[in-house]
Amino acid sequence: GGGPGVGPIAVAKHLVPFLPGNPVVNLGTEKSITAVTSAPWGSADVLLISYAYIKLMGSKGLTEASKAAIVSANYMMAKLNSVYTVLYAGTRGRIAHELIFDMREFKHTANVEVEDIAKRLMDYGFHAPTVSFPVAGTLMIEPTESESKEEIDRYCDALISIRKEIKEIEEGKTNSDDNVLKNAPHTLKLLISDEWNHSYSREKAAYPLPYTRENKFWPSVGRVDSAYGDRNLVCACLPLSEYSDEPAK
Repeated sequence: GGGPGVGPIAVAKHLVPFLPGNPVVNLGTEKSITAVTSAPWGSADVLLISYAYIKLMGSKGLTEASKAAIVSANYMMAKLNSVYTVLYAGTRGRIAHELIFDMREFKHTANVEVEDIAKRLMDYGFHAPTVSFPVAGTLMIEPTESESKEEIDRYCDALISIRKEIKEIEEGKTNSDDNVLKNAPHTLKLLISDEWNHSYSREKAAYPLPYTRENKFWPSVGRVDSAYGDRNLVCACLPLSEYSDEPAK
């Protein structure tokens, strides 16, 4: 989650010599740490997009867009608050332009993590929203002012359907380790393979709702190791014997 890192980072004067340097651009001092980004002065150019949007919309347009975004978010909450737990609603039961669904309970009731739900959304044709921010184990959804009611309804239908899939696990109707959530997303390559060793059908994996038959988005790759690969070194090199001039004994 989060947007482009364009905000200035300020430090106290005594820390200036230690700010990141750059191996290509003459930047920093002898005490500078190594580069932390490929853009030594940030990504300020993207601010031009925001500036152009503000100028084109004007005060009236921005006000209307903000109202539409708030209405969209509250509409989604009204459709889904009986299905998922919503965090941080106001005293009147309303929210602003985004809503946070708490998915942590499903880890205990169905062995389903928030990542499983995010990956399963891809089978329904939707990119996952912000995961585990600002609260771990949650989905933060921002429908914005640009999505149509039809698209928001499809998104809600997908989340409702996923909740039903979770309930099947909770009730013991589906294997808690081999199910459409744990194995999501399902690629075309996987579905047309001669081998299918899962406890559910290919149809359930690929076409969870009728609209996916009419306009199906196929995920290009299956699940990867996500944060594990960021935190753990996994060597994909050939064995040392392959680098030897002589065959290994």
